[in-house]
Amino acid sequence: MLKEWIKAKKPEESDTGERLKAARLELSGRQMAIKEKKLPVLVIMDGWGGAGKGSILGKVIKNLDPRFYKTETLSKPTEDEVRRPFLYRYFVRIPESGKFSFFDGSWMDEVTRAHLKGEISEDDYRSHLTSIKRFERTLSDNGYLVVKFFFHISEKEQKKRLSELENDKSTSWRVEKFDRWQNKHYEKCLNVYDEYLEATNQFIAPWYFIDSRNRRSAELQVTELLVKSIDIALQNTGRPATVIQNTFPLRHMPLLSDIDLNKTISDKEYSSELSLLQGKLSDLHNRIYQKKIPVIIAYEGWDAAGKGGNIKRLTAALDPRGFEVHPIASPEPREKNRHFLWRFWNRLPKDGHIAIFDRTWYGRVMVERLEGFCSENDWQRAYNEMNEFEKELSDWGAVIVKFWVQIDKDTQLKRFTERQNTPEKQWKITDEDWRNREKWDLYEGAVNEMIQKTSTEFAPWYILESNDKHYARIKALKTVIEAIEKRL
Repeated sequence: MLKEWIKAKKPEESDTGERLKAARLELSGRQMAIKEKKLPVLVIMDGWGGAGKGSILGKVIKNLDPRFYKTETLSKPTEDEVRRPFLYRYFVRIPESGKFSFFDGSWMDEVTRAHLKGEISEDDYRSHLTSIKRFERTLSDNGYLVVKFFFHISEKEQKKRLSELENDKSTSWRVEKFDRWQNKHYEKCLNVYDEYLEATNQFIAPWYFIDSRNRRSAELQVTELLVKSIDIALQNTGRPATVIQNTFPLRHMPLLSDIDLNKTISDKEYSSELSLLQGKLSDLHNRIYQKKIPVIIAYEGWDAAGKGGNIKRLTAALDPRGFEVHPIASPEPREKNRHFLWRFWNRLPKDGHIAIFDRTWYGRVMVERLEGFCSENDWQRAYNEMNEFEKELSDWGAVIVKFWVQIDKDTQLKRFTERQNTPEKQWKITDEDWRNREKWDLYEGAVNEMIQKTSTEFAPWYILESNDKHYARIKALKTVIEAIEKRL
C-alpha cells in the first residue's frame, strides 16, 4: 500500500504558494462551519520520525481560532495510562461537537512500536488492530470526522533530518532513541507500517499519505485534504449510519415476566450470610489488587428496586482506597457534546481497582430511547457499540458483572408510597419516578430487548430478584465473588 503510493507519487506542482494561501483561508472558514453544524473533527498526524509532523501541524493550526481546537502530543503512555484499557487515553481525548482535536502521534505509533520491539504478542497485535478499526468506525457512526495523515520520507532523508535536529541544541531533544532505531531498521519498519496502513484503511477513516520531502508542499497537501474532508462530512451530516449486527456469542436470558420474584431469605440466614460473604469479598479485594485485576460492576433496574442498598452492602466489604461508586445522572453539556460512551470511559478504574456504576451506558437503549433523547438509528446501533465497549474491557482483563434489579409493579408502588409518606425518605422520590412508572410496559419491552442483545459470554447480565431486598443483596455478593474467583 505505502510502497505502491511511493512509486506512483507525482512530481510537485509549481503553484504551491497561491494554492496554500487559498487553502489556509478555506480551512479557517470551515472552522466556523463545523462549529455551526456541531461536527467534531479528529485529525491524526502520524508517520516517520523526523518527517515534520509537528512543524506542519503548527503551520496548519496557525490560521485557526484557538478557542475551538486542541492539540495532543501522544508519545508513550503515562504510568496511569498503562493501568487503563488500551484505548482509554485516546477515547478520553476525543473532541467536543463543533471542535477540532489534532493528535501528534496516535494509536498507530503505540501499536506498531510495541509490535516492532516485540513488546506485545502477535495475537495482541491483531487484537489491537481490530479494536482500532472498531474505535474509528464507532466515532464515524456517531458523527465524528476522522482524518488520518501518514507523513512519509525516505530512509536517506530521515537520516539527514535526524542528524540536523541532533546537531542543534535547541532541537536535539526532539530526537528519540526510537527514531534512530527506526532509521536503522527502516525496511523492517516500512513493512510493518505498510501492513498496518492497509489493515486500518477504512472508507469511513481512510489514510492520506503525505509526501514530506518539501514542508511547504506537505502543508498544502494536509490543508487541502482537510478542507475537502470537512466539505464531504458537512454534506453527510445527519445521515443515519449503518446498524451493525452483534457478532459476539450471547447467553439465553429469560423475559422479565418469567422471573420468579417470590424468592426470600430469613432474617437470621441473611445476617449470617451477609457477614460471611462480606468477609470473603474483602479478602478477594486484596487479591485482585495484588494481581492488578480491574473489576467493573454495573447496576440497572427499576426505580425503588433497591440498587442503593445493594451497592451499600457490597462496598461495606471493600477497602475504600480501592473502589469508587459512580452515580450516573443526566449527561452534562460537555458530556452531551461527545460520544455517549465518553463519560463512561472517563470513569473506568485502574487495574486492581473496582468501579461500581449506579446506572450505566445502557441508558442509551432505555431512557434515551423511550424519552426521545436520541434517534432510533442511535439506539439501534448502541447494542453493538456497547458490546464492543465491554469486549475492550474484557480483553483488558476486567471482570464485568452486570445486574438488572427486578421487582414487580405492586412492590414498586408500595415502596413509592412509603417513600412519599416518610419525611426522611422523601428525597428518594421524584415526579419523574411517577412519570416513568406510567411507562412500565414500554420500559419492560426495552429492557427485555437490551438484556437479550447484550448478555454476552464475557459480560453477561444477572437478574437480582428484589421483591425481597435481603435475598437480592446476598445473591449480588455471591455473584460478584464467583466472578472474581473464576477470574483468579
